[in-house]
Amino acid sequence: MNHFSRMLNKQIKLKITGHSFKGILTDFGNDILVLFDGQKFFYIPLLHVQKAVLIEGDDQDIIKPEAMPFPQDDSPISYRSILTNAKGLNTQVYVIGKKTLHGTIIHVLSDYLVLYSPVYKLIYIPLAHLKWLTLYEQNTSPYSVRFELPDTSSLSRSFEEQLKKFEGKIAVFDMGEDPDKIGLIKNGKGNLIELINANGEAVYFKLNHVKSVYLP
Repeated sequence: MNHFSRMLNKQIKLKITGHSFKGILTDFGNDILVLFDGQKFFYIPLLHVQKAVLIEGDDQDIIKPEAMPFPQDDSPISYRSILTNAKGLNTQVYVIGKKTLHGTIIHVLSDYLVLYSPVYKLIYIPLAHLKWLTLYEQNTSPYSVRFELPDTSSLSRSFEEQLKKFEGKIAVFDMGEDPDKIGLIKNGKGNLIELINANGEAVYFKLNHVKSVYLP
């Protein structure tokens, strides 16, 4: 953490899985960084940070923000505290591939979160696979539409337990980037997920590699 202390309130270049950022490091915790790129605050789990480089002699490139989006107190921030503060707010998150997801975080469970998207409806995302999130401006919503949140009172505490409830249903894993990860969940219990794809073939993949799932 001493390394990030020296970078605090200074401009850095940050490389994470699938993205590069340039901005002012405005805050950090044991498992998360907060970067301001001149327009938005990005909340980036430290798990996915591959490289951080201090930009020397470039202080005027990005104007420091006047205020942070969330109320600040004396306690250090954490990944979970940021997610908890973001509940109910309109957010943009990045998980996999070239697309970002737009919606509202409605639940933060033990090892996954639930994002409601106007496009995909309920998306279940393991906490270990969210690469970054940022907030929409106040009074702005994804796609400029108003939507009612569905009933999610029956959610399980763990991602594995939630997948068990989806057995016998059609699901899309990892946003459908791999056609073999779209199909009927035959077995969602344990470390191996069994899926029947469109060709009727059984496909197996590891639970800890699942980055997202939704039911179309």
